[in-house]
Order: sequence, then structure tokens, then C-alpha cells
Amino acid sequence: MAFLHTLFYFFLAIGLLVSIHEFGHFWVARKVGVKVLIFSVGFGKILWSYQKSPADTRYAFSAIPLGGYVKMVDEREGEVSPKDLPFAFNRQALWARSAIVAAGPVFNLVLAVLLFWSVLVIGEADFRPIIGVAEQGTLAAQAGFADGEEIIAVNGKTSPTWTEAMSLLMAAGMDGDQSIQVTVKNPADEQRERVITLAEGDAESPDKLYQHFGFKPWSPKLKPIIGTVLPDSAALAAGLKTGDVLVSADTVVLDDWLQWVGIVKKHPGSPISLMIERDGVAMPITIIPNAVVTDPQGEQKEGKIGASVLFPDELRKKISVDYVLPPWEAIPVAFETTYYNASGTLKMIGKIIIGKASVKNLSGPLSIAEYAGKSAEVGLVPFLKFLGLISVSLGVLNLLPIPVLDGGHLLFFALEAIFGRPMPERVQMAFQQLGMLLLFGVMVLALVLDMQRKFF
Repeated sequence: MAFLHTLFYFFLAIGLLVSIHEFGHFWVARKVGVKVLIFSVGFGKILWSYQKSPADTRYAFSAIPLGGYVKMVDEREGEVSPKDLPFAFNRQALWARSAIVAAGPVFNLVLAVLLFWSVLVIGEADFRPIIGVAEQGTLAAQAGFADGEEIIAVNGKTSPTWTEAMSLLMAAGMDGDQSIQVTVKNPADEQRERVITLAEGDAESPDKLYQHFGFKPWSPKLKPIIGTVLPDSAALAAGLKTGDVLVSADTVVLDDWLQWVGIVKKHPGSPISLMIERDGVAMPITIIPNAVVTDPQGEQKEGKIGASVLFPDELRKKISVDYVLPPWEAIPVAFETTYYNASGTLKMIGKIIIGKASVKNLSGPLSIAEYAGKSAEVGLVPFLKFLGLISVSLGVLNLLPIPVLDGGHLLFFALEAIFGRPMPERVQMAFQQLGMLLLFGVMVLALVLDMQRKFF
């Protein structure tokens, strides 16, 4: 069931985002006067289609829901009737061809802005960015962050939630900032500035950078009482229920939820003998935490049971926040969020190319499918955020000057503008084949990395 859930949202996400991409090509092609023969959602065998007349575009749904395609009149792809020659793609002005090709990635970036705007307007419940004790040796400890301080701005940008604060820190670090200015306030409401200084190699990968930052949410001492139990979790399989009091684990008496979390993390895939109290009655339970990979290399694992602590309402109100913006105020923030993610994607690609970041940062279809399923499981807003991030990546990657991708076509058009004539067909074909080989190699590498993370 979980597999089908993940598969459904993966197909939904990829199908939607690629279809929007292709719709960009289609819409601009129609606007500049190119005749479009077929616009298909999905590819492969056509399952259903509609065509108003033989002279109009054929709209179709095809069997494989992983995108779509646009087929335009083009002399390079087959014989074109004399009456359709003025509407052929290859006969259009350079600016028109460039606009059609660029429209796909641009539509993905515009969609990302709309998705991030929707998230801001709908709003989301999150925790205030109050930090806990920083471990020795981390960047947070070196910068002097203290237990209970709240991050209110990063490099002058407001950080109203924990997620936003961490995103701003990660964006600044991955952008190559050697010094990050962080404004905090203590429980007495006094503000001060902390400066995080990054060294060479700290931003080799997002996971490494996040671990090196060493920020952890402030955690009040909570009684070890089960709050929410997630579906398909180790906690549910063991029979734990909301309200269960955890008395001991492997004979160790439990008096704090974090104490229990620490024990669970150290037992990935290993049984723990629990003594719980339910409705005043003591009873033994054996639980086997799921083993969850915690690093891109798939070498480190920790235990997770899929259950949260019972949080007192008064404390929850104190540390939680509902982050929502009015529609007009959300517009610049949505553009800014899209820009940060796009620039971060480009910089990570650059670091991988020059060897300053590991290729293990690549995500393949298995990782994307897993993120799609998990985000959808949490709720609408996390899934919209996921769609926004993937839409940014799709737009940026397609603009790279690699033959086969839209950016490769734009490169050929730029050369045509410089030299005053198109590159010879045989040269373009040779580069297209090279681009396909490169793209295929990257896809295979990403899939292999995915399988290593998942199965090894």
C-alpha cells in the first residue's frame, strides 16, 4: 500500500511538472505562429485524443504518465506540405525559435513561484527557531549560540520559523558565504549578533553542511508519553497507542522523552524490550526501530519508530507559530525563495563539476519518488513545497548548455546569432548524440546512487 501511495504521487509530481514544461513550449509556439500537430500529456501509446478538425492541434493523453511532448511542424522531422511551410518551426525567426525553446524552463520557474506563493498564503504550522544546546566542535558552538536563543534573522532576512531559519542558513552556506550574520534574541528578549565562519570544504554537500552547523531545536524536558503514532510505523507494528507511558527500555528507567529518542537511534533494526503503562496497567512490549539512512553515502543509520511525544498544549503554544503571509506580501518572498533555490542548484552543479562537491549529492528517481510520497503523507503544504523544489530543479537543469536539453538548443541559437547562420546539421547531430550519452550517464549514476542508499 505504501509503495502504491509513493508511486502515485511520484507519477503525479513528474507528470504535472513535465506537462507544464511542455505546455510552455506549446503555448509560445502557438503565440508566435508555429503550427502544433500534437500536444500530449504523457508519452507512448495515445489512449485518448481530441482534434476539432484535421487542421487543428491534436490534444492527447498517452500511456506513460511521466511527462508529455509537443510535436510541431518542422522540415527536419519530415515532409511538410507547401501550405504549412510558413508555420514550420525551422522557418521562424531566431528570436521566435529561442522563445519557444526557453518557454519550457521558464514555465517551470514561474510554476515554482506560484507554488511557493501558495504555501505562504495557505500558511503552515511550524516551530519557532529556538535552538538547543550546540554540541562541541560544531559551527553553532564555535559561534557562541546558547541554549534557548531564538534566530530572528539570517544575513538580515527574517526567519519566523525553524524551517525558514535552517533554509536561510543552508542557502547562505551553499552559496559560498564565508561569514554568515545571524541575529538572535535570548529568553529575556535581548538581541545580539552571532557570526558563523565557514571553512573550505564545509559546504561540500548539504547534508555535511547541516551536520557541521550543529543546530538542534530547543527541547524542553518532556515525559515519555506517546502522542501521535504514524501509519506503517514500527510503533504501530509494536502495538503502541496514544497515551502510553514509557516506563523502561531494556531495564533502563525512562524519565525523559529525549532519553528514549537516544536509545531508539542506537537500535536501528534491533529489538528493544519496553515496559509501558496503559490505563494504569503495566505491560511489556518489544519494538524494532526501522533503520533509516542518515547520510548521502548510505553508510550511517539510526533507528526511528514513527511516533511523537505527547506535547502539553500550553508548551506547544509557546514554541509553535503559524506562518502565513497576505497575498501581496507573499509575492516578493515567493520570487526570493525561487531565486535562492535556483542559485543553490546551479552552485551545487558547479561544485560537482569542479570536484568541490561529491556526485553522491545527485538524486535519482527512487529518491524523488520517496520524497514525493513522504511529503504528500505529511500534508498539502509540504507536497506543494516539494513540487516547487522539483520545478525549480527541472527549470534550471533544462537551461544548462547541454545538447538534447533546452539549454543546448539555446546555445546553438546563440552561435547562429554570432555567425549569422545555423550550425551544420551533422555538427548539431554529433553534439546531440554526445549530449544524450552524457545525460544517460548521469541518469544511470543517479539511479545507482539511489539503489546504494536504498538497498546497501
